[in-house]
Amino acid sequence: MPEFQATIISWYHQNKRNLPWRETTNPYFIWLSEIILQQTRIEQGTSYYLKFIKRFPTIKDLAQANEQEVLNLWQGLGYYSRARNLHTTAKYIYFDLKGEFPKNFAALILLKGVGVYTASAIASFAYNESKAVVDGNVYRVLSRVFNVETPIDSGIGKKEFQNLANELISSEVPNIYNQAIMEFGALHCLPANPLCEKCPLQFSCLSFAAGTIKIRPAKNKKVKISPRYFVFKIAQDAEGKIVMIKRTEKDIWQNLFQFPLFEFTSQEKKATFLQAHNFDFVSKENKHILSHQHIFATFVFQRVKKINLQQGEQKLFPSQIDDFPIPRLIEKFLEKESAQLFS
Repeated sequence: MPEFQATIISWYHQNKRNLPWRETTNPYFIWLSEIILQQTRIEQGTSYYLKFIKRFPTIKDLAQANEQEVLNLWQGLGYYSRARNLHTTAKYIYFDLKGEFPKNFAALILLKGVGVYTASAIASFAYNESKAVVDGNVYRVLSRVFNVETPIDSGIGKKEFQNLANELISSEVPNIYNQAIMEFGALHCLPANPLCEKCPLQFSCLSFAAGTIKIRPAKNKKVKISPRYFVFKIAQDAEGKIVMIKRTEKDIWQNLFQFPLFEFTSQEKKATFLQAHNFDFVSKENKHILSHQHIFATFVFQRVKKINLQQGEQKLFPSQIDDFPIPRLIEKFLEKESAQLFS
């Protein structure tokens, strides 16, 4: 075990990336980085992390912000429940815990939006607590080095890998070891083309010896993808104003703003709707991929004399859209078409 630790840590010191959240032990900054980097590539997440610590340099600043401002800053990252949980937890720490950030794994795990991995990361990086992190990179490294066949998406597998990670973690420098094994998975033990030929663990890697690298880690389940068929209607009145509405239901994009939406159960029903109306503009279909859903969205535009607002709708000028958090799907459409539609 000590040899595995030493090899991983030695590799890390020679190959690690200089990332801003590695330059601090401030638990607030580390927590921010971990929430932002969930389901997000480091290349994309870094710019968001820097924006957040600039706008909210302390947990007090984040707690006292309104949710719309937080969602605006988060726009484009997706998985907006992370932003809502981030804001809720900031308010809890500042108002209920008197601004005192929890100082160990047992207290961290109780925070909304913080699971075992995130609590372990904060505990080890901020407080040097010996808690092993297990993320996708760690699953991959451990499953290959020890040739573990247990599926990582099974209850038994999650316990087995967590126990293995707990056995391997350094008790002296858990913060460095945790960073090292994650970085090794991210840069060296890659999913599709791992750098086995120049791997410092090659001679101790059981999957390399057994020829099972390509099938590690093992998984049981295939993600079921649900298609959804959307038509967003943009109506502009004689004043030049358009309509937007806040999504309040517990669904994708909760508390974000959108144009009035028609949703259909099939592509055929959506096509029938589009053919039955004479819109001034009909966009090409936009495919937007989420983890468990594929959105097939069409935007239509209609000039009207007057808009009768429905419950929850509000009128605004197109120039005001930037003041509201909107889904990335709508943002991308406007980047391409707003100049043509609202000229």
